[in-house]
Amino acid sequence: MAHVVVVEDDKMNAKLIEAILRRRGKFDVTITEDVAEVLRLARAHLVDLIMMDVSLGRCEHEGRAMDGLSITRLIKENAETAEIPVILATAHAMEGDRERFLEQSKADDYLAKPIVDQEELVAKVNSFIRKKEEE
Repeated sequence: MAHVVVVEDDKMNAKLIEAILRRRGKFDVTITEDVAEVLRLARAHLVDLIMMDVSLGRCEHEGRAMDGLSITRLIKENAETAEIPVILATAHAMEGDRERFLEQSKADDYLAKPIVDQEELVAKVNSFIRKKEEE
């Protein structure tokens, strides 16, 4: 069973995404906003995909405040973890945000919140996991 880590600081959003991924996608899901835990799981190759909230209000790592873009950069700039697909999830869905966020973070994809199309979410996660398995 594929393991998805959801990095989300809003409890309601986290529960919704977890329910969709577990019920519809049949994924194993970990919800966290602990940067050290995300990095530990990634380095140990215990995660198949990360869904990353862009606006994380309470995240810190090594004494620095971090948002989802900076955490994603840590993952993507490390040779051990760069291959793990990261999908950004954000309520900031203004024109141009998608491209800017993807460029700044080096994430693989972007999803606007709130999640309205559950099938789209599951299909997107599945496509990245299949692609990763084929490599």
